[in-house]
Amino acid sequence: MEKQQDNLITLHSRGPGQWQEQVRRLVSLSIPAILAELSSMAMQYIDAAMVGSLGANASASIGLVSTTIWLLSGLCISAATGFSVQVAHLIGAGRDAEARNVFRQALLAALVIGVTLAVIGVSISAYLPAWLGGEPAINGDAASYFFIYACALPAVQMRQLAGSMLQCSGNMRTPSMLNAAMCGMDVIFNALLIFPELSVPGFGRILPGAGLGVAGAALGTALAEWLTAALMLTAACCYSPLLRLRQKGQWRFTRTCLRNAARIALPMAFEHSVMCGAQIASTRIVAPLGTISIAANSLAVTAESLCYLPGYGIATAATTLVGQSLGAARGDLARRYARLSTLFAALVMGGMGVFMYLCAPFVFQLLTSDPAVRALGVHVLRIEAVAEPLYAVSIAAAGAMRGAGDTLIPSLLNLVSMWGVRITAAAMLAPRLGLIGVWLAMCGELCVRGLLFLIRLLRGKWLTRTLRL
Repeated sequence: MEKQQDNLITLHSRGPGQWQEQVRRLVSLSIPAILAELSSMAMQYIDAAMVGSLGANASASIGLVSTTIWLLSGLCISAATGFSVQVAHLIGAGRDAEARNVFRQALLAALVIGVTLAVIGVSISAYLPAWLGGEPAINGDAASYFFIYACALPAVQMRQLAGSMLQCSGNMRTPSMLNAAMCGMDVIFNALLIFPELSVPGFGRILPGAGLGVAGAALGTALAEWLTAALMLTAACCYSPLLRLRQKGQWRFTRTCLRNAARIALPMAFEHSVMCGAQIASTRIVAPLGTISIAANSLAVTAESLCYLPGYGIATAATTLVGQSLGAARGDLARRYARLSTLFAALVMGGMGVFMYLCAPFVFQLLTSDPAVRALGVHVLRIEAVAEPLYAVSIAAAGAMRGAGDTLIPSLLNLVSMWGVRITAAAMLAPRLGLIGVWLAMCGELCVRGLLFLIRLLRGKWLTRTLRL
């Protein structure tokens, strides 16, 4: 309880050093969240690098279904956020017992949603690669990868929920540590499952491997997800001072909780569907360009995550700070945290964009041994680096608005930007410029999206969308 009291004192402080204190608070919450996002990115790099060593076809098979995986993962995040934002508001208002009741209801809802998504994913896994326009040479591996990932969706949902609850309670450190541990587990499992043997230069073979190739990468990631989900749930349900489930509490769903969850989660789910639907459409635009373009596109998206995942970490901190501020009836503080978060994200991602532009050749040396894939990937990645500051604005502003329960208008802005700008431009440019045209369209769209979110953030109407708890 002492940590929570400190948080509330920080939220209510009005002294002359309040600006410095707010910056300190934002940075202290952002750093663990950024590390958590970077650990997620590290898993993508691990899978891409390990599978990339098997050749362009192996990389392309994962790239083909990656956008659909993001869609399902995004739906998991939406469901978790629908409940965790309520917890942030209740904790900010000092209503800890009610926050735990929301957590109980969230656990039941997340279990149902995770299982439902898994059934859907398994059902479509055999047909998905062909629907996406994949070549016969890669469709078998792509189907296997997606099937195994779909089986892990209940774990993905529970990990997202428990981690989001811990973050919205102000505990960023535990999710960060567990997500980092998940990366370590992913490395070990992948090494044992992808290759026929585990060898170290200078020592030769040290352990036999399963030799499962692409399927081994999916299985390694799935095992890491299940173990991390168990640890994250244990941390939230048993050890969190604010969330720990005691004997007394309500598991029955309430109308208020479900209404608020739907109000937040449904627009977010719509947004993820729109975004990933556009990415799937982009995949179909890229697929006819050939295996080299598919592999370069997939690896460039993975490499770019080094730039934008810190922005998502800052957005997570913004959701917590804005939610707790509004729960404490401090709209002025919520506005300041939103603007600080957006500025911080733009600075961080702008710096990462410069780094990625300069280091793109080295990054692709790590990800693939194919020279054609390397050359094309470096070119498109450098195009994207230009858009990172405005991309950061859209990410952080959306996180701040999410903390206020405002998810509908951001979803509509993403719909207009993705389908009105990116897909239209990509469809026009791809036949003429190939993959470079697709990434030019992406770069332009991210700049447009950032400007749209900046206008909404500065106008301030999103602060009127507060929840009724």
